[in-house]
Amino acid sequence: MLTIGSYEAKTHLSDLLRKVGEGERITITKHGVPIARLVPFSDGPNIDLDQVVRDLKEFGKEHSLGGLSLQDMIHEGHKY
Repeated sequence: MLTIGSYEAKTHLSDLLRKVGEGERITITKHGVPIARLVPFSDGPNIDLDQVVRDLKEFGKEHSLGGLSLQDMIHEGHKY
């Protein structure tokens, strides 16, 4: 991943966009502190978080923990 200062990023924006278009990820810093990241655009699937929660609740209705509570499992995990 390329890291570049904000002034230089402004000066070379066209070149940076070309690199991002080729798949490179670029971190932009200001006084050495990361402030932004240029990443290739992804037109991936939009996730409906409300639907994910509904699906998890439905999954929980159909599956059990065999009588164990979450607290029991945590306690059991601490034994090892």
